[in-house]
Amino acid sequence: MISDNDIVKLILGFKIKHLRLQQGISYQELAKSTGMSVSYLNDIEKGKKYPKPDKISVLAQAFKLDYDELVSTRADKKLRPVIELLNSGFFKFFPLDEFGISPDKLIDVFSNSPDRISAFISTILKMVRSYQIEKEHFYRIALRSYQDMHDNYFPDLEEAVQSFKKEMKLKNKVPYGYDQLADMLRRQYDITIDRTGLSKNKKLGAFRSYYQAEKKVLYINQGLSDGQENFILAKEIGFQYLELGERSYETQLNKEASFEKLLSNFKASYFAAALLMDAAEMVKDVELIARSTTWKPSLIGNLLQKYQVTPETLLQRFTNILPHYFNIKDLFFIRLKSTNDLIKYDITKELHLSQLHKPYRSEMSDHLCHRWVSISSIKNIRSKKADHIIDAQMSDFWQTDSAYFCISIAEPDNYKGDGASSITLGLLMTDGLKGTFNFIKDPGLRKKTVHNTCERCSIPDCDNRVAPPTHVDKMQLEEELALELKQL
Repeated sequence: MISDNDIVKLILGFKIKHLRLQQGISYQELAKSTGMSVSYLNDIEKGKKYPKPDKISVLAQAFKLDYDELVSTRADKKLRPVIELLNSGFFKFFPLDEFGISPDKLIDVFSNSPDRISAFISTILKMVRSYQIEKEHFYRIALRSYQDMHDNYFPDLEEAVQSFKKEMKLKNKVPYGYDQLADMLRRQYDITIDRTGLSKNKKLGAFRSYYQAEKKVLYINQGLSDGQENFILAKEIGFQYLELGERSYETQLNKEASFEKLLSNFKASYFAAALLMDAAEMVKDVELIARSTTWKPSLIGNLLQKYQVTPETLLQRFTNILPHYFNIKDLFFIRLKSTNDLIKYDITKELHLSQLHKPYRSEMSDHLCHRWVSISSIKNIRSKKADHIIDAQMSDFWQTDSAYFCISIAEPDNYKGDGASSITLGLLMTDGLKGTFNFIKDPGLRKKTVHNTCERCSIPDCDNRVAPPTHVDKMQLEEELALELKQL
């Protein structure tokens, strides 16, 4: 992360480099007029060093500026967006190092074409304001991009889990139940479990768990499933074993969470899933599913039972295993939450690997297409009394060559008592996917033509439509008007 002091250095370095290039002054010429070495000037421009006041005065004279004008964070209109971005606090929290970007590379990019870069940044900032996008959204988008960069498989975390198992002398026997996980926390980290403290406070009902670091007590709320409790315990083991510094202590990350905290939460969650579901064992499970010539929901149900995990943990683990071991990288994962009227649905979590797949979350108020199995499975669970419903569907995207095989697991929200949710794993239909899973050729697989939202869909006579195709109608009207103008 970049400190406030680093930001000041970057801004000065950017301004000096811009002035030098704008005035056509070479390093050698600036070194001669200021008495500073070329290497020292280079370090200033890269934001690595901040010169003393007497040297700043000499630099200001070389550029025919006042001292205050050079050191000020203000700039002319063309440079202002870049200065605003550097000074906004975004880079103080954004993990440049995780993306292989150094501060001096930023300065090079900003300086080589400041007019165009400034215009681009200004456009982005205006879009952010228009759509009321907060920094937390950027952090989450950055995290998803980070996962995509690595195909959502992290060898260092997988190895950490194996090292932990070796230290604890754990066998790969599954599942690791509540008692065993709680015992690991107690023996290894002197952490005790309190299953009543949170539930006594009605205001804290939204938190599934909270870790009190000073007391070394992990509070777990009542009403959770075995899979949810197991994941919370395994995740706390991850926090402790990985020695993650800046971290969340409650289940719900607050709005002020930094990217570092979000990344730590991801690492601990990844560790938990890898601990509960060993990679080598999961590969065998996927191979067993792949050999089946027909689609059998029970094959997924058996894994939920085998590992004693939640549907979300299971399908997320698939997003680690499939890209790395089976070269299936074109996939998406979404968590969908229903409202009481079963008309509007919100994507509360998503991951897209290799490209931006559909459906996807939008800040617009459009209605997601009800033809997706993610929604039909929620409707089914609301009408039946069951712990979960596992469903699958071949989804052909309207007027495109894209098709997805989607597995969806819906479950009632017993914890909060309102609505239901579904977890969906979507796999883009490719030759590699068809060659891996035999059941893809199953003629009994349900097929549906789908779109992203009702407002942008032109499927005629759709019996699942919950909103008029306003966007399509608008585009059609614009085309008709353009035709009328041509005929004048």
